[in-house]
Amino acid sequence: MFKHLFKLIWNKRRQNFLFLSEILVSFLVIFAVFSFLTYYYQNYSKPLGFDYKRVWCINYDNGELTKNNDSLKIFYDNLQKALKSMPQIEEVAYSGANYPYSDSFSSTGLTQNGKKFDYIANYTVGTDYKKVWNVPLLEGRWFLPEDAVSNNKNIVINETLKKQLFGHAQATGKLIGNYDEKEKLKVIGVVQDIKASGDFLPAGSAIFNPIDTAFHKYTHNILIKVREGADATFESQLYKFMANTVKNAVEIQHLNEMRDSKNKQTIIPMVIFIIIASFLVINVALGLFGVLWYNINKRKGEIGLRRAIGASGRSVSYQLVMEAVILATISLMVGCFFAIQFPLLGVFNIPTSAYIIAMLLSVAFIYVLVLLCSFYPGKQAAGIHPAVALHEE
Repeated sequence: MFKHLFKLIWNKRRQNFLFLSEILVSFLVIFAVFSFLTYYYQNYSKPLGFDYKRVWCINYDNGELTKNNDSLKIFYDNLQKALKSMPQIEEVAYSGANYPYSDSFSSTGLTQNGKKFDYIANYTVGTDYKKVWNVPLLEGRWFLPEDAVSNNKNIVINETLKKQLFGHAQATGKLIGNYDEKEKLKVIGVVQDIKASGDFLPAGSAIFNPIDTAFHKYTHNILIKVREGADATFESQLYKFMANTVKNAVEIQHLNEMRDSKNKQTIIPMVIFIIIASFLVINVALGLFGVLWYNINKRKGEIGLRRAIGASGRSVSYQLVMEAVILATISLMVGCFFAIQFPLLGVFNIPTSAYIIAMLLSVAFIYVLVLLCSFYPGKQAAGIHPAVALHEE
């Protein structure tokens, strides 16, 4: 049976070329869509790593503040106490510009056992940064005020970086070098990964450094955790307080709104991509349906002859459907050859598991599409009366 089907397919190879091309293009497009959907879903299913609810960020221009480091330290200590004394505020922490959901990104490099690690997110944070975000601590401890005078610079790393540097071994107390190995950094704690770029993007590796006296002149972000019931009236009062304190421009942002904005940057392009791919799949489905319908009309004599010599309608329908499935299989084999190159070459830094799952889903989708498009034409072919078909021929 299959030998006969392959012979029929080979004899009509020119007519089948369009069918094969449509299936191949459809598979590659669907594979791309499923790859990104799987990748985003895998990231979305992982814990967020922090609590963004009721967190506000106060951005201000520090150009009018004194440049003396000691005076700045006293100023910021008093400002933090003043903010924390407000009944609507739970926690206060200073931060660099690259706090979660911001448009700022800072990276650094590290060296461990002679191996370089690049593009590590570098966060400069205040002592109460962990309290504002409620970040889970997996190992060791968070920063203390006395860390500013330790022999080695103390740092906290996230879970991803810990696995890259130390595998499953304990990281607390270990020394690592900065990118050029001129300075040793001591790991005092490991925190859970923080998805700072949105729910659908990976956390990546990250390092946290405490704000020191020299960094105060660059500080222009304050993160606050407000209590339930903090409303627009309090926000207005807070704005006036900060404007009078720093004597310059002030902006207050809500992290839940920033999170929604970050997620939209991922969702909107993907929705557009899915819509375009859907139109392509619909056109391909109509094309497959039309090709199969055309083949039935062109092969009425063959179908009538088979029915005349005793073939059942079911066997005729089965033959046409199997021809479509075999053609689809040939196209999918070619498509899978190209698709497997993506995980092998590490394209787009997407995990191999996402590519494998996307490939399996794409293959299943194409088979379902081909079966749906070939079922009705095959049923129509099964209903052809042999006498009518032979008479027309």
